[in-house]
Amino acid sequence: MAEDITADLGPDRTLLLVDDDEPFVKRLARAMERRGFIPETAESVAAGKAIAQSRPPAYAVVDLRLEDGNGLDVVEALRERRPDCRIVVLTGYGAIATAVAAVKIGATDYLSKPADANDVTNALLCKGESMPAPPENPMSADRVRWEHIQRVYEMCDRNVSETARRLSMHRRTLQRILAKRGPK
Repeated sequence: MAEDITADLGPDRTLLLVDDDEPFVKRLARAMERRGFIPETAESVAAGKAIAQSRPPAYAVVDLRLEDGNGLDVVEALRERRPDCRIVVLTGYGAIATAVAAVKIGATDYLSKPADANDVTNALLCKGESMPAPPENPMSADRVRWEHIQRVYEMCDRNVSETARRLSMHRRTLQRILAKRGPK
C-alpha cells in the first residue's frame, strides 16, 4: 500500500503535524512516515506558525483546538507562505461552523477525531472534487459517546463534578461510565 501512496505524494513529501496531544501526534507521525511522508511535529499554535514561516510544508494536519490558541491561525500562516499546501484540520470538537471556517480559510478537508492515518492520508491526497470514501469501520454510537465524555473529562482537568455539570449528567452516572472500559 505504501508504494501506491508514495507515487501520489510527488517530490515534496514534507508534512507538518500540529496537535497538543503528544502521544497522538507521535503515533500519527510514525504512521505517516511509513506512508512516505517526511513529518515534522509541533504541539502549539506558536510552534506551528514558526515552522510554517521558516519551512512551509507541502502537507499539513492541524488540530483545531490547541492549548495556546486556535489551529486556524496555523492554517492561515501556511496559506500565506505556501498557497499550494494541502491542509487537513483535525478536531475532537466537530461542528459545522468550524468546518466551514476551516475550509473558507484554505483547509483541504476537515476530519473529526479519532481519525486514523488512513483517513488522514486519504484526505491529504484526495484530488479534485471527488469525495473521500466513507470509513470502512465507522465508530459505534456508544464509542462516539465514550470519546465525547473522555474529551470533556480531560478538558475539565479530570474533575468529575465539573464534567458531569457540563454534560448535564448525574455525577454518579458519570463515575460509573468512567470506571468501565470504552466500547468498541
